[in-house]
Amino acid sequence: MSQLRLGTRGSALALAQSQAIAERLGAEVVIIESEGDTSTASLADLGGTGVFATALRTALLDERVDVVVHSFKDLPTAPADGLAIAAVPARADARDALCARDGLTLDTLPEGARVGTGSPRRRAQLLARRPDLEVVDIRGNVDTRLARVGSDDADRRLDGVVLAAAGLDRLDRLDAVTHSLELAWWPTAPAQGALAIETRASDPRLASKLDHAPSRLAAEAERGVLARLEAGCAAPVAATAFLEDGMMFLSGRVYAPDGSAQVTASHALYVSDSRDPAGELSLRVADELLAAGAADLAPLTGAGS
Repeated sequence: MSQLRLGTRGSALALAQSQAIAERLGAEVVIIESEGDTSTASLADLGGTGVFATALRTALLDERVDVVVHSFKDLPTAPADGLAIAAVPARADARDALCARDGLTLDTLPEGARVGTGSPRRRAQLLARRPDLEVVDIRGNVDTRLARVGSDDADRRLDGVVLAAAGLDRLDRLDAVTHSLELAWWPTAPAQGALAIETRASDPRLASKLDHAPSRLAAEAERGVLARLEAGCAAPVAATAFLEDGMMFLSGRVYAPDGSAQVTASHALYVSDSRDPAGELSLRVADELLAAGAADLAPLTGAGS
């Protein structure tokens, strides 16, 4: 068989995470450009995080590559015809991190500090905890965002940015973190920190050896909340799942976009007691969120089945 071809976006972060997978599979890396990488428009205007996946999936279906690597949180929750998630490797740190000037934390940032993020969820969380902050919408790769912290350019200067800890780790930039935001009070995007290795539906064995069952189960439970809520990219939704002593715990939270209100739901079950533990648990959490008024807070349809 000819050498396996692994498709990836060309950003530094995408290459860093894909190269590690390519080495484990003995694959050749092929860079695929997406609209999300070339456009300066907001993710919401582009059609959401799925814009990053479309070009990779097209290359896979066209047989230009055999395997692609996604940040699992960037994938639409609906399954893609003709494709399969062949593996979810062991998950990295799911937390967000504040990278601020002068070693500042979220609580010690001065009143009116300018904090950058391109995520509606992070915007809502920042305003929920610190309504005095000026939250600035930003795009760009990790280095571009970090360069704005304490910049000499007054128009671009930020006091801090919020980024995914997993991405910073993969780029060896954890030195920039001034405050790790703990999941207990700052839940993150469903499946944050997890990678999804996708193949054509006929070829899942190409990458199945890299699958880490607990990571897949937790990520699928979190994404199940998002799917049931039918939440788009503009909806401030967070979810956190973990397994312990045979039980899976799942918590979901929905915020008002301006951070003025939030609803939370949490459930647990023994994994061995369910044929579909991720699906069952996510349904419980999402339905409780809807019953608590989540659809009145955020842009949800809540009509998932």
